[in-house]
Amino acid sequence: MESKRDKDQEADCEKITAVLLKSRTGEFDLESILFLKLRGLGIHDLGCLGECMSLEKLDLSANNITNLAPLASLRLLSVLGLSANRISNLDPLRSCDSLQHLNLAGNIISSIESLHCLQPLRKLENIRLKDNTYNYSNPVCRNSAYRNTVLEMFPNIKVLDGKICIFILLVSCITLTPRLLLHFIIGFSFAGERVVGRGSDLYQLCKDIDDTIKAGLYKNGQLVEHSDCKPWVEDNYWEIKRSNNAIIEEAYKQFNDVLHECRLLNNRATHVISQTERSMSLKKQPKQYAI
Repeated sequence: MESKRDKDQEADCEKITAVLLKSRTGEFDLESILFLKLRGLGIHDLGCLGECMSLEKLDLSANNITNLAPLASLRLLSVLGLSANRISNLDPLRSCDSLQHLNLAGNIISSIESLHCLQPLRKLENIRLKDNTYNYSNPVCRNSAYRNTVLEMFPNIKVLDGKICIFILLVSCITLTPRLLLHFIIGFSFAGERVVGRGSDLYQLCKDIDDTIKAGLYKNGQLVEHSDCKPWVEDNYWEIKRSNNAIIEEAYKQFNDVLHECRLLNNRATHVISQTERSMSLKKQPKQYAI
């Protein structure tokens, strides 16, 4: 039998309180909280969360949230994770002017009209309503014109459901130097995002990058040696260094999430391949008849 204390603690987790926030962050003043992770606590009432006026990154994934009203006062919020909840109304988010990344996968958003309230958010560039890795989605994603409609509604969107349009890369090829463009592509791949578009476009993009780089290396068909050539980055540039900085810790978390997704995809692929090989081997076996 559960003790009264255990039941009280469980009840406290269902609603966000000042005590919960302070114990989670170690901050005495709610307005001092910048990053907050409240994933999978069974929360259905956001309580006093609106008092965290300085909050920049918030993870409320895997709860039972239906009402987002307390989030309306979070004007500095830039990253918001609301996946795996029971959200259908997004109106309170229209005042979150600084919002850039929004994860709504695994909720009950049923129509394109429900997204209209997000149009005033000019900084919003990454929206996720569907996540195939965790089988999260929304009813609105069943619409065949869903992706094109959303991209038309939000012209500033660069990433939708973890996928970037090849058009963004082509524009980057025109506006960036080869070195910056290369860093852009590598960085985007490192973040675990996917490139969407025709393979021929991506091939041509990479070919143009190669041609541009080679044009600076050869003269009259001969490789030009530059004695003063230096690496693009300093030694130990790519080494990962631990830090107590909250932003760095958040980056570690996101990277670990990407690795987790890769492992899940690898397991699924291995399972599908083994099933296919098994079914093919059964088809090749000669039929035997007993007389």
